[in-house]
Amino acid sequence: MPREFQLFNLPAQFDLDPAALEQTYRQLAARFHPDKTATASAFEQKQAVMMAAAVNEAYRRLSRPLERAVLLLQAQGIQADSEERTAFDPEFLIQQMEWREELAAARAANSAERLAALDSQVAAEEARLLTKLSTAFRQADYAQAAELVPQGRFLDKIRQEIRTAL
Repeated sequence: MPREFQLFNLPAQFDLDPAALEQTYRQLAARFHPDKTATASAFEQKQAVMMAAAVNEAYRRLSRPLERAVLLLQAQGIQADSEERTAFDPEFLIQQMEWREELAAARAANSAERLAALDSQVAAEEARLLTKLSTAFRQADYAQAAELVPQGRFLDKIRQEIRTAL
């Protein structure tokens, strides 16, 4: 089981309850806050800082579905972000090019409306992809999950570019 799940005492699964994750994060962050050890020994202070950093990093990874997927795949011995996984199916490649062209055109036209519409399209595709990832993990289809992660990375990246342009 990945240490992030262990630290948060959560089952190692893709589908997590966001409220439970947030609540556990707040409890752990309060428990290991460095200010609580201000009068403790240097060793205890260092331990608290290290635990606080571990809690923050674990929360960051667990709260992001693609990062969570990578953790779960790594536990299966699968490197989802490896160079071998950069080939996309032809339909997705065509869709990528269309989105990139629309992003360029919307930027050139300085059209917030077109950018917002594109963001909605990509967000809908991202939601579909996360549903596919959830299904793949529930069915223990790790090969399928590993193929979806790079697509999710692309969707996340283009959404960031769209938001920057807005």
